[in-house]
Amino acid sequence: QVQLVESGGGLVQAGGSLRLSCGLSGRTFRSDVRWYRQAPGKEREFVGAIAGSGTINYADSVKGRFTISRNNAVNTVYLQMNSLKPEDTAIYYCNVLVSWGQGTQVTVSS
Repeated sequence: QVQLVESGGGLVQAGGSLRLSCGLSGRTFRSDVRWYRQAPGKEREFVGAIAGSGTINYADSVKGRFTISRNNAVNTVYLQMNSLKPEDTAIYYCNVLVSWGQGTQVTVSS
């Protein structure tokens, strides 16, 4: 059984940075891990992903500002978010196959 726990969200001013963490447990070794976000009144959208092979890809909207990394020693995937914009405000989720975390709120003030 896969369990995911996100943390690190908060309130930040535009231009600031946050680092989100996704703690993994269960059968997640070398699993592809994806980050999504959902803003109020909008559908959940893809942010980026890190494959078990290490390949990383990002949505165009965050490319160059967000960085995904992984530390297998502590079973954690990170989402480093720099140059944050108000439109990045959303609940951020990590995902492995059909499993989702509870999400962490990111709010960017203008």
